[in-house]
Amino acid sequence: MLKKMKVFFRKFYFMKQQDNRKWWFEKRILYNLYLIVSGIIAFLLYVILSVFLIMPYDNDFEITLFTMVFQAIGYLLMMCIANVFYTLGWLVDEKFNYEKSQKFREKLFSVGLWFSVSLPFLIPIFVVISYFVEFF
Repeated sequence: MLKKMKVFFRKFYFMKQQDNRKWWFEKRILYNLYLIVSGIIAFLLYVILSVFLIMPYDNDFEITLFTMVFQAIGYLLMMCIANVFYTLGWLVDEKFNYEKSQKFREKLFSVGLWFSVSLPFLIPIFVVISYFVEFF
């Protein structure tokens, strides 16, 4: 009887672990969509701010097809790194969510998502700071 209970609990734990992994896997698509949209918006904001704030004062500043492709490749690389940290979110959930609480999992996802989505906007913020430091 005790042996059967151990087998049952082991299967139950494995099933919960699979549900946890499946939940994080399903949310990864949403996470990457948010990263793509935030990257596009941040790049557009960068272009607009650069044209109005930096270009009138710096004749060497330009945005070319080469620089856009280079920045897009760099952003894809950063998205890969962000996905590594996303996987760390799953590991944190696995390690520290003792009660397998859905609320804990959702808050962890939400904090990681908003942190990741806000990072691309540092570049436009640096453009504004650069404007005030160099030209104002």
